[in-house]
This record gives sequence, C-alpha cells and structure tokens, in this order.
Amino acid sequence: MAMARLEVNRSGELEVFVRVIELGGFSAAARAFGMTPSAVSKLVSRLEQRLGTRLVNRSTRQLQLTPEGCAFYERGVRILADLEEAERCAGEHTAPRGRLRVNANVPFGHRFLLPLTPKFLERHPDVTLDIVLTDEVIDILEQRTDVAVRAGPLKSSNLMARKLGQTRMTIVGAPGYLAHHGTPTTPQDLLQHNRLGANYVRAQPGWPLRHGGGDIVVPVTGNAQASDGEALHRLALAGLGLARLAAFQVREDIAAGRLLPVLENCNPGDVEEVHAVYVGQGGYLPLRVRAFLDFLAERVDIGGC
Repeated sequence: MAMARLEVNRSGELEVFVRVIELGGFSAAARAFGMTPSAVSKLVSRLEQRLGTRLVNRSTRQLQLTPEGCAFYERGVRILADLEEAERCAGEHTAPRGRLRVNANVPFGHRFLLPLTPKFLERHPDVTLDIVLTDEVIDILEQRTDVAVRAGPLKSSNLMARKLGQTRMTIVGAPGYLAHHGTPTTPQDLLQHNRLGANYVRAQPGWPLRHGGGDIVVPVTGNAQASDGEALHRLALAGLGLARLAAFQVREDIAAGRLLPVLENCNPGDVEEVHAVYVGQGGYLPLRVRAFLDFLAERVDIGGC
C-alpha cells in the first residue's frame, strides 16, 4: 500500500486540480500544462477515485466545486504555496527561471515596462520576457499571459491584482495648435476644437468635466482616432488636436512646454488606477511571476495623482 502511494505524483495531481479551478475549466488548465483536455479530465477523475469523493460537478458550461472539493482546493492552495516556499528556501542558488509572458497597455509599456526590462533581466538572467503591448483588454487565460498591466476599473473576476499606482487625467494640446485655434476657457469651447479619441473597446465615450456646479461629458468627435494612448499622445504632440491623457504620459512634456494643460479648472479630478493582474490564489505563484510583480512594485513610480 505504501509503495502504491509513492507511485502517485500527488503534488502533480494537486497542482493540476488547483489550476483547473483557478482557470475555470479543463481546457484552460490543459493549455497551461501543455496537456489535452481529456488528459486533465481523466487526471481529476483518478484523483476523485483515489480520494473516494467527488470534487467537482461537471456541466457543459462550467465546473462547480462540491463542498469536499472546496475544502480540498483551499487546503491544496496552501500546500502548494508551502511547497514552493520550501523549495525556494532549500538553497541560495534557487532563482526565477523560464518564459514570462507580460501584457501591458501601450503608455505603461513605453513609459515603464520597456525601460525597466534590461534591469529586470540583469537581475534575473534565467528569465525570458515575452512582451505584448496593447490597449485592448485581453483574456489572460486564453492568451496564456502570466501578468497583464491594466489601467482603469477592474472587472470582477477570479484573477488577482496588485495595485501599482494611480494617475489623474488631463486634457492637453500643443502650443502651436492652441496658438492657431485658441485656448478653450469653458467646456462648451471644446466643441470648436479637434478632440482626438480612442477606438479601442474600453475607451470612454466622452470627456468628463465639471462646470457650473455640475458634471458634464463632452463627446469626442475629432477627425482622428487611435488604437492606443501613446498614439494619441504623439498626435497631440504633432499639433493635430486636443487629447485627454494620463498625467504620467504628459508630465515631462508639460514641464518642457511641448504640451499645455487645458481646462484644469474644470478637471473633475478623476483618476485611473493601474494594476498588475495575474492568476494565483493564496500566494501560490511561480517564482518568476512573484519576482516580476515585486520588481514592478519596487521600480514603477506612476506619480500618484
């Protein structure tokens, strides 16, 4: 009996089961482990058979934990976290390694991620970074992404998030554009200006402003749209029109006089929070992911409001 137990890779079974629950299904877990969905399903079935109890109720749309499965999952997360901690402490030679796929919005990528990449890889030479920049909100499970940096409100999900900071929003224009078209002094004046907008899904339909004791939204109907915030920043610098951008994007341009803030007296003071989003429960994270999250928290200075 003892020999039969030794032949079972219990930690491997436990890790697969935990990932099935965290990723929401056999197919997503199979992609994470490079297995087939049927192999993952059979592994969970063998685990249930060995334990003598059902852990999940299966349906065509989702998996639902049984009470026994919920208790097993919670204990399993703690066990895997303890196991990784034990391995990390077993020897000083232990270091993060492997491929780390990172997705970030384009402004954050250009301002922080790309400049910090050499420093991170110098500190962790056994890690390979796979970086994708886009302002579209991706499904990190479908895209097999380890960490995604997102700006704005987070949707409710089973993902974990680590706040990196927050930034206020501001309307800016190039001095040449304002000299030619005039500087708006009221929100209504904006209707006479070229208002540059974004064409990605999460873009706001208009610019929120405060005027006369109330809140208003000015629609964005300029003659150009762009797929990311950095492109809008470049168009504003080129003098095409006004853009509403994150303060961390434009603070150096404002200090240098390349862009000028507009209607700051009507700025509602809203902020965008920036988070690093990742899959992981109860501290169970690959060492490379933990190292990257710690590095971002240590080095990124978004500048508050």
